[in-house]
Amino acid sequence: MTIGLQGKKIGMTTIFNEEGLALPVTVVQLGENVVTAKLTKSKNGYEAIQTGGFLVKEKKLNKCDLGHLKQTQTKPVKPLKEFRVDDTSKFELGAKLNVEEFLKEGIKVDVFGRSIGKGFQGTIKRYHAGRGPMSHGSKFHRSMGSIGAGTTPGRVFRGLHMPGQMGNVNVCAKHLTLVKVDLEKQVLLIKGSVPGCEGGLVVVKASRLNWNK
Repeated sequence: MTIGLQGKKIGMTTIFNEEGLALPVTVVQLGENVVTAKLTKSKNGYEAIQTGGFLVKEKKLNKCDLGHLKQTQTKPVKPLKEFRVDDTSKFELGAKLNVEEFLKEGIKVDVFGRSIGKGFQGTIKRYHAGRGPMSHGSKFHRSMGSIGAGTTPGRVFRGLHMPGQMGNVNVCAKHLTLVKVDLEKQVLLIKGSVPGCEGGLVVVKASRLNWNK
């Protein structure tokens, strides 16, 4: 599995490439990405590293995470995420992950985040269902209509598209282009739409499309 770098979605802007074309990009501010723990196959059953996102005050952490970080002698960081690796020996506790080792300009990346919550929505907005006539006497405008026959099957099938909570779920935007990596400011410029609201936490991974290159 590919190691991801944690960051925050700052917002969107426009830059110009060498050909003079305007590119809409999303700005992602990278976090600390400090190695906070190493999990081995002999002790934990699998090989992985745990990384911390952003520096926080100790009072922002619960006692479990604070004790864990003090035991490994690393800075107070959150959130903590695990990434599977083949060998943990090449990673050092407390060391920052090298951005250039995992992300390079021009490659395709997958961005994981939590989508913007849209509250309780009907089937038209949630599932792009059709609507009825909007004339005055219709009495059927944006309601979902029948949900099943009365006698057969005499019940509602599981999984039927109905109104409910929309958004606020973990999603992945795949195969986005990493336009620029600013190592000095620790900023990524990604072409396209990145999930989540401004200030939302995201994880950026190199896409599998790059493996054949």
